[in-house]
Amino acid sequence: MSIRFALLGAGRIGRVHAQTLASNSQAQLIAVADFSATTAQQLIADFGGQVRSIEAIAAADDIDAVLICTPTNTHADLIEKFARAGKAIFCEKPIDLSSERVKACLKVVESTNTQLMVGFNRRFDPHFAALKQVIDSGQIGEVEMINIISRDPGVPPIDYVKVSGGIFKDMTIHDFDMARYLLSEEISTVMASASVLIDPAMEAAGDFDSANIILTTASGKQCAISNSRRAAYGYDQRIEVHGSLGMVSADNLREANIEVATANGYTKPPLHDFFMTRYTAAYAAEIEAFITALSTESKLEPSGTDGLQALAIAEAAMASVTQGQAIQL
Repeated sequence: MSIRFALLGAGRIGRVHAQTLASNSQAQLIAVADFSATTAQQLIADFGGQVRSIEAIAAADDIDAVLICTPTNTHADLIEKFARAGKAIFCEKPIDLSSERVKACLKVVESTNTQLMVGFNRRFDPHFAALKQVIDSGQIGEVEMINIISRDPGVPPIDYVKVSGGIFKDMTIHDFDMARYLLSEEISTVMASASVLIDPAMEAAGDFDSANIILTTASGKQCAISNSRRAAYGYDQRIEVHGSLGMVSADNLREANIEVATANGYTKPPLHDFFMTRYTAAYAAEIEAFITALSTESKLEPSGTDGLQALAIAEAAMASVTQGQAIQL
């Protein structure tokens, strides 16, 4: 039996998820809701379904699950609405920009026994997933230190920055989730340093464009994260995990994994230009995992609690920058 979906938000990421639904025999796109009727109609023309309002989707008997791909400030309200409507929910990160609001939202999720998955797509990247499998297999022994490098090709529009929640809640939050996922321990201490090195408008917007964070667990394991909003050479995404018996790393992906050698030296094709191309497989895999979990009644991960924990670390990172000291969680 196929799972009947409604898609809330028909923009860039909504189209990516619609494509995954269309390619899965266990899923069927029934309805699409978007602020722009034209955008919704364009998506339906490519992937099927019909335009419906949020209220109509919540009341519908022919909808089993919803994918929330709307702006962040709508996520918590929509989760609560569809939890009360008895729908399974996939929501893009973050649930909200406030931990207190997320806690209130998750109480509704718990009281309604709702199935909720949060879209930390990097867990589903095939290369990072392979890295995690090596850790879990014990090949490198006990994890001791992790280095995560995540650098964007360029600064986002300042109008977006002003509503994004800042670098830690918008960008680094992915790395915070990966740190918890790979360490398999909760973070106890957050120490962060951040600067404006690229665009003075970032400072005027109350944000940063360059940051380094050190996360420490109660047992002493560490994760160092390096973020920048500028990488002249492309979208820089690397992870290295050091363990008691060895090391495992996941390097950058390129548009083509080749190397050319001539009299002038060795050259390689450029890196992917941004997340939509670098993480294409990850976006597909996370929705596939959501469909499979609903079909098999399995546990959904990343969970709402995972979303809350990553956001709490982001808030602690900002507090660390502001106070100039390590913050205990």
